Amino acid sequence: MWVAKRLLSSIFLKGHYSLFCRPPSSLPEYELRFLQSTCCRRSKIMIAGLDILNASVSSELCQEKDKPLDSCYTAEQRAVILQCLNTSTESELEQVKLLRGRKAVNIVKYRTAHGPFNSLESVMNVPLLKHKSAVIVFASILKPTDKKERKKGKVHLAKFIRPEVDQALLEDASSIVSIVCGTNKIAWTHMDRARTVLDWQQAECKSFMKGMYMASDYLEDISTVISSFPPADFFLVEKPSISPQNTSLYPVLVHLRTVEAMLFALLTPAREPGSPPKVLNMMRTAVGRHFNLIVGDCRTSGAERVRKMMTESVMKQDPRVLFPHDLVLKHRNSFQMSSRNRGEELCDALLQAVAFFELLRE
Repeated sequence: MWVAKRLLSSIFLKGHYSLFCRPPSSLPEYELRFLQSTCCRRSKIMIAGLDILNASVSSELCQEKDKPLDSCYTAEQRAVILQCLNTSTESELEQVKLLRGRKAVNIVKYRTAHGPFNSLESVMNVPLLKHKSAVIVFASILKPTDKKERKKGKVHLAKFIRPEVDQALLEDASSIVSIVCGTNKIAWTHMDRARTVLDWQQAECKSFMKGMYMASDYLEDISTVISSFPPADFFLVEKPSISPQNTSLYPVLVHLRTVEAMLFALLTPAREPGSPPKVLNMMRTAVGRHFNLIVGDCRTSGAERVRKMMTESVMKQDPRVLFPHDLVLKHRNSFQMSSRNRGEELCDALLQAVAFFELLRE
C-alpha cells in the first residue's frame, strides 16, 4: 500500500512538470484514461493517453490550419504528391480518397487554367479542397497500398448476376446486349469486350402502363423491340430495385416484372438441361455502386457520367468507352437537364454494359 500512496502523492505534486500541468506546447489535448493500480485494485490513476501520442503527433500537427502543408512532408513526399496531382486523369484522381466527383474535376480544371501545382499550399486554391481534406488526400496518395488491399475483398461480377454463371464464361463473352426497361420504352446497348459501342437505341412501347396490362399488347411491343436486337453472347436485363413493400409503386413493379419475364421467355433459346443461360439479370444497385450513383437507398441519374464518356470518346486518345461518331451525333442532346425526355433508359443501358465489362477486369 505504501507504494501506491507514494505514487499518488508524486502525481499530485504542484509544478510545471506534473501530468496535469503540462508545459505550453502546440500538441493537442489527449484523453485522460484510468490506470489500475497493481497494489490496490480499487485504486484508479488517471493518465494521459500516451499510447497514441507518438502515432498521432505528426498527423495532428499537419492538420493544424496555421501550419504550412509543405513543411509537413519531406521533399520526396512532396514530389510524389505533386506528380500525382499534376499528371493524373480525372478517372485516376477519382481512385484517391476524397477525390471522387467534383473534386477530381476541379483539380483538372484548375491546373489547366493555372498550370501545374508547384507547392502543396497551392492545392488549397482548388474549390472544395480545404486544409483538412487536403491532408487526407495527400495521405491516400502516399499510401496507395491501402486501397489495393480493400479491393481484394471486392465481390466478383458473378455475385451480381442471376441466374448464377461461371465467371470464366462471362470473361469469354465477346459482346453483350444490355437491356433496360422503362415505363414507356425499352433501351439497349450492344457493346464488345473492348468497350466499343456497336449499337445504342431505344424504342417506344405504346401498350406499356395502359389500361388492363393486356398480355397480347405487351407481347406485340416487346417482340417488335427484340427483332431489332443484334446477336450476342449474353443478353443482360436490368433487375429493378423497387421493393414490393412500397405499395405506391406497385403498378410500376408489376409492369417491370411483366416485361422482364417476357424478355427472358422470348430471348431464351431452346437449350439442353445443364447448359449455361444466355439471358441474365444484373442488379441495378450494383451498377449504381460501381459508378457511385447511390445516395442513401436511392440511385441518382447517370446522365452526367454518360455525357462525360461521350466527350472523352471524342477528345481523348484512350477513352473509357469508344462511341462511333454517328452515335455521338445522334445522342449528344439526349441527356440535357432541360429536356423533357432525358433518355434515362439509354443512360442506364450503357452504364450497365460498361459496369459488366469493368467488373470482369477487377
